[in-house]
Amino acid sequence: MPDPSETTLRNATIAVLVENEAGILARVVGLFSGRGYNIESLTVASVDADRRLSRITIVTSGTDMVIEQIKAQLDRLVPVHKVSDLTLEGPHIAREMALIKVVGRGEHRMEALRLADAFRARVVDATTESFVFEMTGAGEKLDAFIGLMQPIGLAEVSRTGVVAIARGPGGLQS
Repeated sequence: MPDPSETTLRNATIAVLVENEAGILARVVGLFSGRGYNIESLTVASVDADRRLSRITIVTSGTDMVIEQIKAQLDRLVPVHKVSDLTLEGPHIAREMALIKVVGRGEHRMEALRLADAFRARVVDATTESFVFEMTGAGEKLDAFIGLMQPIGLAEVSRTGVVAIARGPGGLQS
């Protein structure tokens, strides 16, 4: 009988600290596509201008063995400074931001505003026929809000992807 860790899929949130240089993101994405690994979410931004460092946050899924392979291959890329699987290394905070456009009139507008208030979504643009809501939170919260906006008049969604950070005093850049 196979070991469950060889067949059970899990999600992994991987933080990668890299030198901020041309082509590094293409190399990271190429590593995933070349081996048939899926990227569910990808964010990247400069985090230390003086040291020219960027942080890439990748959400992927696979067996424990596949996740370990991904981390090992990322760690071998130059100029990667550090690879951290936040899902295994202790408590972490993961959030996304979304802009959600809802089109509607009358009661639909009122319902959209009531739901936005309950979900703590902020109105960042309003016209007589539409709202654009800004919302930050766990992916499941954003999914729930977007699902409720569907019958009201959901017109468009733009999401950032997951950003994540370890809880407590330690960190990727320590």
